[in-house]
Amino acid sequence: MRAKHHQRYRLKGTQKRRINTVNLGLRVLLVDIMHTSWLKNSLVLLLSAIAPCLLSAQPALPSLGDRISGTVSIEQEYVMGQQFLSSIRRGAPTISDPLLNAYLESVTYKLASRSQLQDHRLSFVIIDSEALNAFAAPGGIIGVNTGLFLNAQTEAEFASVMAHEIAHVSQRHFARGIDEAKAARIPGMATLLASVIIMATSDASHGTAAVAAAQGRALENQLRFSRSNETEADRVGQDTMFSAGFDPDGMSTLFERLMAINRFGRQPPEFLLSHPLTESRVSGSRGRASRYPRQQYSANLEYQIVRARVVGHYATNKADLVLEYERLLEYSTSEFTRDANRYALAIAYYENQQYAQASATLEPLLEKDPNRISYAVTLAEILTEQNEPGQAINFLQRHLAINPGNNALTMAYVDALIEARSYTTAAEVMERHSLSRPDDFQLWYKLAETQGQAGNISAVHQARAEYFRLLGDYQRARQQLRSALKIESDNGIAPAEEARLRQKIQEIERLQQNV
Repeated sequence: MRAKHHQRYRLKGTQKRRINTVNLGLRVLLVDIMHTSWLKNSLVLLLSAIAPCLLSAQPALPSLGDRISGTVSIEQEYVMGQQFLSSIRRGAPTISDPLLNAYLESVTYKLASRSQLQDHRLSFVIIDSEALNAFAAPGGIIGVNTGLFLNAQTEAEFASVMAHEIAHVSQRHFARGIDEAKAARIPGMATLLASVIIMATSDASHGTAAVAAAQGRALENQLRFSRSNETEADRVGQDTMFSAGFDPDGMSTLFERLMAINRFGRQPPEFLLSHPLTESRVSGSRGRASRYPRQQYSANLEYQIVRARVVGHYATNKADLVLEYERLLEYSTSEFTRDANRYALAIAYYENQQYAQASATLEPLLEKDPNRISYAVTLAEILTEQNEPGQAINFLQRHLAINPGNNALTMAYVDALIEARSYTTAAEVMERHSLSRPDDFQLWYKLAETQGQAGNISAVHQARAEYFRLLGDYQRARQQLRSALKIESDNGIAPAEEARLRQKIQEIERLQQNV
């Protein structure tokens, strides 16, 4: 993908690295922190936030029959998860494509609505890595690598991983891990969180070192617990898939493909390092799938659309990708495969900077389904890159009138406004949009940049403050707000604005004191 498009597709300034993510609660490992400053800071931040929760007297009684809540409450898990999410945002390159994020949220919420989750406050992150992996964190943090889109060939396969991760959260495997290690108290927590952060956000060598540092008996006991967690997550996850209308056989087909990759590949997929597969797990998932009542399942075109975007993003030879999808489109045998391959070809043309061909290829799809948001966003992207932002703006205004507030349409509209150098208007659109998406750290990052281009320096500092707040960097957030207050004071600030900024500073200071 070209550098210009990269700036829209993910946050700038992130260091590309190979990501090795892991399910929370899989292992209690003694680890070396690797002398990585951000990693140390993340661990200190998490431990300082969590330690008071674990060491203080529990004010609330556990639920009857639920001894886990006596160790870590659901609310404490949520706090832990938000701290963990801040660490991920600081340390890992993320994908900001609104269509990918919207799809992930849609599928996960559909599954969550039919799951055993008690707390439906979910947060999502997509990590920019071709390695196949996914993870679940306490408090409803769901993360995937873009490599999952590359390896899961159908929506059912993708949903099987999401259902598995939701099961880890709903069955509170992280809290169980803490309960198992509660005799060790904070040392147990420290080793658990250190291993989680290393395996979730550093390269594979760090994860390997963490495993190598584990002590024998403690590791053996925890691995037995982890195998039990994985089996339970498979079973509960397949039940959730069936209840939510996804083909539960998607879990077994993905497992079988991963086993084949592991058997014949030189190195197993990252997913298998944190989710070890055995023949019994594969056969178990296949057996359970056969026992569900038979239903007809149809393929989902939207999954193939977002998957094509990921394939195009990572293709090293864009011209070869064009040739491949030209061939696939020519030999498509059904309407579904024809539409999927046509969209993929449009993306391949777009990635290869063949904008006229991209829009021409996309046109029949838009004629057939003019209100599909993913098609509209893609055409707007093509027009914007083709130096036709005015056309993109007019086109998107019509779609936003039908779907007001839609994130993918709104951000495509913002990109077109920025390309047209309408910085003030773009900033105003994002300011309004932030009211419904206050925790979208990528939105605040883009807003800060755009306010700078519009020349509104006070607003730059205020947007940066929100961005740093979501990264858990409260000191820098406070500094940004104080800079904004000084600028406004020098310009004769209105009393109401001064009170608003001072209140925000106090809120950040309270957050900082709790860390």
